[in-house]
Amino acid sequence: MQPTLDTPRQTEGGDSVDHTALPPPGVAQLRRFQWAVRATLAVGVAASVCANVLHARDNPISQTIAAWPPLALLLTVELVSRVPVHRRGLALARIGGTAVIAGIAAYVSYFHMAAVAARYGESGLAPNLLPLSVDGLIIVASVSLVELAGRVRAALDGRAETRPITGAADPAASAPEQPPAEHPDNSNHNGHRQPSPPLTLLPAPHLEPASIASAVDVDSDLVTLLPAARAARDELHRQGRSLTRDSLAARLRRDGHTIRTSRVSELLTLLKNDAPAAANGRRPTSDA
Repeated sequence: MQPTLDTPRQTEGGDSVDHTALPPPGVAQLRRFQWAVRATLAVGVAASVCANVLHARDNPISQTIAAWPPLALLLTVELVSRVPVHRRGLALARIGGTAVIAGIAAYVSYFHMAAVAARYGESGLAPNLLPLSVDGLIIVASVSLVELAGRVRAALDGRAETRPITGAADPAASAPEQPPAEHPDNSNHNGHRQPSPPLTLLPAPHLEPASIASAVDVDSDLVTLLPAARAARDELHRQGRSLTRDSLAARLRRDGHTIRTSRVSELLTLLKNDAPAAANGRRPTSDA
């Protein structure tokens, strides 16, 4: 049996592992679940439509009117699962409209299916229970489809957040390497070639992390946000996540800082030029 979203997995020793401790399913697997749930919902709607059509009069107009409520519910569920809503008022209005359409479809289909079941030989409680099985299947499939759509959107948002950026690369790393300049000819007044003096390598100047912001031509807003950006970078490293523009922006905004995406790119460049933190969490000091 293939594992599903709620199926515990077995280890080699036979112990069951809770599915909440496992990595979440990918977008492709969630989309396969969506199509399976859509097929289940279509089966329930088809059963309701057939019962309504059999109960209607033998003419196209009556059959079309009888088949409309389940089809309206199917279209409503598809709209809810595919179109996201970011305003609470609109979401509540959409939920209310869906509930009204579902109630109408359930009321009409229940009595039509009960009458059809009694007409074709069902007796006792069977004609009253059969419509409940169809309505229950439609409700469960509709809720599952909406939930899967939300999880697919969350997975896509997480993938976009962890995608590495390409526009804020290190300028020093992207600059083409210059070939070494040739030594000029050092000749004396007699025309004899003199050897060039040896080059002396100067030690690279050491910059303290606090002075990096002053060495770059940035405004005071970025200098103010630099401590918060360092804390966000350390938190991302502790969580094992990569430092990208989207992850840094999400962390800063969650901490209450308002910053534009273009400014996050400049702030990320400052962090890349910043001195790396040591293993014990302290920043390296000057050798002097």
